Amino acid sequence: MTTVQAPQSTSVVAGNPPPGRAAHPPRRGPLLRRVLLRAVALLALLALWQALAVLVENPTFIPSPGAVWGRLVQTSGTHDGVRGYSGHLLIEHLGVSLRRILVGAVVGVLAGLLLGLLMGTVTWVRVATEPVVTFVRALPPLAYFSLLIIWFGIDETPKLWLLAIAALPPVAVATASAVHTAPVTLVEAARALGGGRWQVTRDVVLPHALPEIFTGVRLAVGIAYSSVVAAETINGVPGIGGMVRDAQRYSQTDVVVLGLFAIGLSGLLIDALLRAAEDRLVPWRGQG
Repeated sequence: MTTVQAPQSTSVVAGNPPPGRAAHPPRRGPLLRRVLLRAVALLALLALWQALAVLVENPTFIPSPGAVWGRLVQTSGTHDGVRGYSGHLLIEHLGVSLRRILVGAVVGVLAGLLLGLLMGTVTWVRVATEPVVTFVRALPPLAYFSLLIIWFGIDETPKLWLLAIAALPPVAVATASAVHTAPVTLVEAARALGGGRWQVTRDVVLPHALPEIFTGVRLAVGIAYSSVVAAETINGVPGIGGMVRDAQRYSQTDVVVLGLFAIGLSGLLIDALLRAAEDRLVPWRGQG
């Protein structure tokens, strides 16, 4: 007599991994390849830089990586009675510029968010302000910095105004576009359930707009950071942009390159922090 055995039962639920097996095994291969590729690219750039410096043989035109490294060591401490550059350490120059960027960018981002919300929800506000925002966005910072100096003098105020004005348009444009393109069906459904304008904006429009708003914020911070040299052209020491500007006057190219590296690397760190905040606060980005 033949015995038919029933299929062996399993405790594995559809979509779940078997016991003892990881749901998503770590994929270290692609990450390691990216790290190695970037390291190789960095070494290649350094080698090319060194080769150009040797061929040109003019440190005023192209300083060598060793010369820039020497300036880094010199401006990071006190040597032969000279403290840093112009009496301030490199980290102090960078800290002053970061404080200016933080204050100016925060003011510009908050103003851009408010203006963008109004532009995206109120038609007459968008019609009236859109040309002005586009006009300001097209202006280079130095174009209106002289006017700010006439109005506010040469102290901190015109620098902060410059950075705030530079940061406002990207956030306003991104916010207005994201708010204006919110799903009509969801907005109408929320209104049908009795939601007021503020409730609909808070619970439906803003969650939909947050990914694009974050993109605008990242662009705004980048523009404000790129404007720091312009903001510190007048009475900008201490400040990393003022240091670069002062070194340019005396043809200290190695200091200029060092300042550019300081600006670029700190900008990368700030952008990485913004990306991490975006991943944490907007986990639904890219999902249907």
